[in-house]
Amino acid sequence: MSDNKPVIVYGASGYTGRLVCEYLRELGVPFVAAGRSKDKLDASMGANVPGIETADYEVAEVEHSVAALTELFTGAGVVLNTVGPFSAHGPEVVQAALAAGAHYTDTSGEQDWLITCEETYGADFAAKGLLLAPGIAQMYTTGEIAAEICLEQPGLDTLDIAVFWGGSPTIASTRTILVNAAMSKAHYLEQNAYVEFDPAAGLVPLVVPGQHELALSLPWGGTSHPVWYRRDPKVATCKAQGGVFDNALMNGVPQIVAAALEATKDMDTEQRDEALTATAAQVMNQMPPRENPRLNKSLDSVHASGPLGRAHCVIHGNQNYKQTGLLQAYAAYSLLQQPPRRVGFASGCQAFGHRELLGQLQAFGLVSEPVVTRQRG
Repeated sequence: MSDNKPVIVYGASGYTGRLVCEYLRELGVPFVAAGRSKDKLDASMGANVPGIETADYEVAEVEHSVAALTELFTGAGVVLNTVGPFSAHGPEVVQAALAAGAHYTDTSGEQDWLITCEETYGADFAAKGLLLAPGIAQMYTTGEIAAEICLEQPGLDTLDIAVFWGGSPTIASTRTILVNAAMSKAHYLEQNAYVEFDPAAGLVPLVVPGQHELALSLPWGGTSHPVWYRRDPKVATCKAQGGVFDNALMNGVPQIVAAALEATKDMDTEQRDEALTATAAQVMNQMPPRENPRLNKSLDSVHASGPLGRAHCVIHGNQNYKQTGLLQAYAAYSLLQQPPRRVGFASGCQAFGHRELLGQLQAFGLVSEPVVTRQRG
């Protein structure tokens, strides 16, 4: 790796990776765009990252192995990983970042992967003074910001989180959804303990602030929030649901997942992965178009409650994948200048501060001022 490129974007040719590179350019951070195909990386940087000609970057083709990734990461300060499913492809990247002495973040929302990161790698990263922050992404971090705003009011211990967005998931996200549904269970947090969602519960209608029509939601793998808050003394119970605003699309998700699970139930892990990948390609087999702020809206709503108080925070935003790209780029930008607020396993807000992350999203025009209401006992 070139000594003057302190940030590695692994999976830079993908939809989210491109956006991370775009915001690193805007923040003036030199980076290495890394992945398994130099041709794809060159094409992606040239055609899909606006202003790339003014960026300080280089491209690196690398094998997906601990040894090869460690060699690439050595000398870097931060690794931003966008290659999922993370439960399948994440271990090599985390192990390489640890061996190279680099901070690690990723865009995962796979609850089982977050639990693995915390239990398997968290202490080792903390011992080296390094940050291990999986799940820094719009679907998780923006909702976490809303939760933390609610928790600025003392005495609230229960979080009810809803996350919605407009548009379609990427190829990688679709595959991750199916693989995660087939391979792992989804949990919420109840009195500091994980409780499994009923896998047969199906769609849950939710009241969405700002519209009359109910929206349909799913546990969406349980999300990252219960894992982040399990060891937070302020919070005892945390449940999150999510979905897209398009109810017709949401109605199809359980059928697609159920059919995929039934078709692959007798397969071994490798066969199942291949079959689920093929199913995902039938659902989404092309890169979505660049986001349109009039269409690709996001909404994060958090109700927080306690014995004698309540708070509600709503954050309206747009372009959820761009929010993810900015959050990742700002994490690297911050880590290159000062230590995180917490080392080892931590969320975006725990590592960088929820007001700081909110400020960045607002500065780039991606979220509006939070709408907060409070009731005190």
